[in-house]
Amino acid sequence: MQMTHKWLAKVLFVLVALLTAVPAESQRHIEIVNDSKGIRLTIDNEPFFIKGMNWDYFPIGTNYAYSLWRQPDDVIRAALDNEMSLLRKMGVNVIRQYSTIPPRWIQYIYENYGIYTMINHSFGRYGVVANGIDYSNTDYCKEEIRKELLNQVEEFANTYKRTPGLLMYLLGNENNYGLFWEGAETEDIPVANRRSTREARCMYELFNEATRRIKAIDSSVPVAICNGDLLFLDVIAEVCKDVDILGVNSYRGDSFDVLFKNVREKFNKPVLFTEFGADAFNAKTQQEAQKEQAEILLNNWEELYLNAAGMGLCDNCIGGFTFQFSDGWWKYDQKKNLDVHDTNASWANGGYKFDYVKGKNNMNEEWFGVCAKGKPDERGLYELFPRMAFEALGDIHHMDVYSTTPNDIMQHFDAVRKQLENK
Repeated sequence: MQMTHKWLAKVLFVLVALLTAVPAESQRHIEIVNDSKGIRLTIDNEPFFIKGMNWDYFPIGTNYAYSLWRQPDDVIRAALDNEMSLLRKMGVNVIRQYSTIPPRWIQYIYENYGIYTMINHSFGRYGVVANGIDYSNTDYCKEEIRKELLNQVEEFANTYKRTPGLLMYLLGNENNYGLFWEGAETEDIPVANRRSTREARCMYELFNEATRRIKAIDSSVPVAICNGDLLFLDVIAEVCKDVDILGVNSYRGDSFDVLFKNVREKFNKPVLFTEFGADAFNAKTQQEAQKEQAEILLNNWEELYLNAAGMGLCDNCIGGFTFQFSDGWWKYDQKKNLDVHDTNASWANGGYKFDYVKGKNNMNEEWFGVCAKGKPDERGLYELFPRMAFEALGDIHHMDVYSTTPNDIMQHFDAVRKQLENK
């Protein structure tokens, strides 16, 4: 039977539509809204509060050189099924991942567990290779480094654009601290020995240009930067006009104090806590400190909730990412003693009063997990053992922040604290 031109045109139209169809998830509308109620993240016009987790997968005995994504698919799937089910049980709705994760696993996590991913490019935080030269400490004013990082960011955006389950792009990881520290290890900030503000300005200008490059490739999701607390906030406010979200890694102990207010007054963009947390080890008593960890996390999350849009305080917090899901046994000495759970404290922080002693370190890098970690089997898979913080976070993450009141939030947190006290 001979095809008519009209029928053939209709068939071709349907075929083209099928071949070019965009997955339904990628069509979801994700944006930042700033109005009289405050600043919030929305998905399809519905407010979405981030109850996030810094998640990674490092079997005991491995370090940063290990990658789950280089393992066989059956191992990856088994690891994800075990850990994402626990995260979903806790009420976590977003994980933070670096740009080594293949897009298909972001989609797998979302489609099977309803958990979004914030994808993170470190943006020279741990050095960069430009024109064949390995720069261990990134100079953001150097032209060849700037070109290399912008090229990397464009490739980054092209790799992940329209991935189902992608919530936002994140650039950097407290790169402002990299202006002082030569390595990746956490230390006290040498305030007296700061480099010039000129170098910081170069860095933040490049962050803004990178944001523009990402949006030119993929404007479907917001772009955030990750800063070490509020250091250089004035510079950020001046030069990061195109950045959608200020992400902060903030370790202030029981309270973030006036952080929300400072961001509201100086930047007037949403604040997202890309890292915060408490270690589960008491440096004074040399014992595990599960209850103290849980108490600090509850105090932190209560402040995040109460500063969400419509709560009447600063109305500018869109959520946060607890640091972290499971202990990192490689964090203290990153190349030795990988099968030893070190109890050496790396740095001092007076905000963590339960074990702070003036003149002594009290922050135990290998004990920040809300889950303890078991030994791996022959495939590198391991069991997790939830701490008190896991249950406490589960009790508060199942709240819908935007459909409650500040009084309801405070009462609920008080009830969870009382349960914790009785354990």
